[in-house]
Amino acid sequence: MQSDITPSFPVRAARGDDWPQIWSIMHDVITEQRTIPYDPAMTEQDARRMWLLDAPARVVVAADGDQVAGTANMYANRAGPGSHVASGTLMVAKQARGAGVGRALTVDMIDWARRNGFAAIQFNAVVDVNTAAVRLYESLGFVILGTAPGAFRHPTMGDVGLHIMWLDLRNATPANTG
Repeated sequence: MQSDITPSFPVRAARGDDWPQIWSIMHDVITEQRTIPYDPAMTEQDARRMWLLDAPARVVVAADGDQVAGTANMYANRAGPGSHVASGTLMVAKQARGAGVGRALTVDMIDWARRNGFAAIQFNAVVDVNTAAVRLYESLGFVILGTAPGAFRHPTMGDVGLHIMWLDLRNATPANTG
């Protein structure tokens, strides 16, 4: 169900001094091994290099004052002939889950993709049992194109699927993002 409440977590460009909080969120999410298919042994240096992308990509945080509650990066899904499709990754701090942070980050990503002329957004690997994320993305107009069965090793549920999710920005009217 969509909220009619404006998220209390404004989204802004990430700053250099945000990195310690971004890394803390990333480390928690990655080592939980429940929602993101990244190596749980990833070092901080590798994470920083992978996450903090240069323009034209974008890295943002959802913050309540100086407290970072979530982060996202967004970029062209592929170079060359695939560069008209955006992609990205979102992560939310444990203590902020369910508070609208993921919605704020996703809406920001959709707005960024539209402003930059992308034809669509494709999420390449949404864990199918991450029902909160799947519901959020679907509420904003994303559809599941397909599922790779057993492509993600969940720590308690075993091998589960990874969805490819798609939002067509050419023919869609903006979703109710409030």
